[in-house]
Amino acid sequence: MSIKRAPRNVIIVYADDLGFGDLGCYGTHQIETPNLDRLCADGLRFTDAYSTSAVCTPARYSILTGRYPFRNDRAHILPGDAQCIIEQGVDTLPAMFKRAGYHTGIVGKWHLGLSDGNAPINWNQDINLTPIDLGFDESFIFPATADRVPCVYIEGRRVVNLEPEDPIEVTYDEECVFDDIPTYYKNPELLNMRSSHGHDMSIIGGIGRIGYMRGGKKALWRDEDLAETFLNRVIKFIDDTQEKEQPFFLYYALHQPHVPRVPSERFRGATELGPRGDVIVEMDWCVGELYKELQRLGILEDTMIVFSSDNGPVLDDGYLDGAYELNGTHKPTGPLRGGKYSKFDGGSRIPFIVSWPGLEHKGVTHALISQVDLFASFADMLGMELLDDAAIDSQNQYAALVGKDPVGRKELLVEDVTCGKMLRSGNWTYLSPSEGSPYMKQVRIETGLSHDPQLYNMDYDIGQRENVAWEYRSVVTDMEARIQKIMESRKTR
Repeated sequence: MSIKRAPRNVIIVYADDLGFGDLGCYGTHQIETPNLDRLCADGLRFTDAYSTSAVCTPARYSILTGRYPFRNDRAHILPGDAQCIIEQGVDTLPAMFKRAGYHTGIVGKWHLGLSDGNAPINWNQDINLTPIDLGFDESFIFPATADRVPCVYIEGRRVVNLEPEDPIEVTYDEECVFDDIPTYYKNPELLNMRSSHGHDMSIIGGIGRIGYMRGGKKALWRDEDLAETFLNRVIKFIDDTQEKEQPFFLYYALHQPHVPRVPSERFRGATELGPRGDVIVEMDWCVGELYKELQRLGILEDTMIVFSSDNGPVLDDGYLDGAYELNGTHKPTGPLRGGKYSKFDGGSRIPFIVSWPGLEHKGVTHALISQVDLFASFADMLGMELLDDAAIDSQNQYAALVGKDPVGRKELLVEDVTCGKMLRSGNWTYLSPSEGSPYMKQVRIETGLSHDPQLYNMDYDIGQRENVAWEYRSVVTDMEARIQKIMESRKTR
């Protein structure tokens, strides 16, 4: 059985902090996600797909470079004024698509840093290293996360709607705090939402943020408008590309359901789970509108949509929005243990859906796959040779993506927030011994950290409750040795 024709267009829709159990097609009954459920029904739902990290920046680095995060010492959660951690000269997924003749675009969350680092970012002029220097023809992003300053959009190299007479200044240095800006403790009367652990610096739009920002008042986003602003830019990108009669690659990096969770007015109260449930419904609506536009243009049949998340879920991540208290019986990680930040599977085993009429098989697949594999898989799809030293951790799993191969990878590596390592190999999951607390009190999540080795048989213990490391010491020895071998392999920038 041969693989059918390749899709003309490819869209990666990348959610932020969405859990394995947050969608209807993955088992929830508390949040209605009809549009993503339709993608599942028309496509292929993966049960054993992983991000490379339990936190966002490293995962995003991997999906765009085809490299494990440990290859880059700077691949950790970044402040909003960080330099770009992808250097010019490192090949990227959009650059590969561009060489293949595709028009490439990014819309949404970036969080991989900006500028070359030779000087602090000047937000009032062209930024010298942005996504358009890394293979994207078009770029409309916000720099980091919704809870970090600067709270502005950047198109190409410039901040959108910035007025020269109201320049932007940003600092993450407590010693350089601006005296004339509202801050969490100084101006509590301005807050619309209470927060905790670090979200207590500048107040922007009634919300405490990480970092300090002054100026740029007309450039500031409105949190309630983020979803539709990004969606409208996605639709514009697709429509404009169709006029050029050119195939396209689009990286649509959603900001939901990351904190602060501020749904647009039409989605407030959409669920009984509070703002977190509401923004997931909003996210699902965005996917539905994208789907409708592809139908309207008559290009749905020619477009592959890959939907996934950067890492696992978290309820209490710095804002007192009731997500933990209102969660009820909903299980954001489904049957998995842990969550965002964690070495347990709840941190990195994520929803992963591929929808395209040309799939060899539809329904459910248990093929083992990592997001780092998209680079090599799409290169094979396009008939493109990988450049020297490019995508060195990416494996060609295109047959698994389209449903022909039910097995996928033999093994994959994952990192937690401390850069501790987890190796999945066949039915075994091994967690290397780690320093640190077994529980993150601030976010109320089990970390998976332990001084002891941990080994779980995923065939019967998906919840990782029975550590069988002492019964299978040879397996532990082999898997620890394998982790070391992977990490000692080719060093790259």
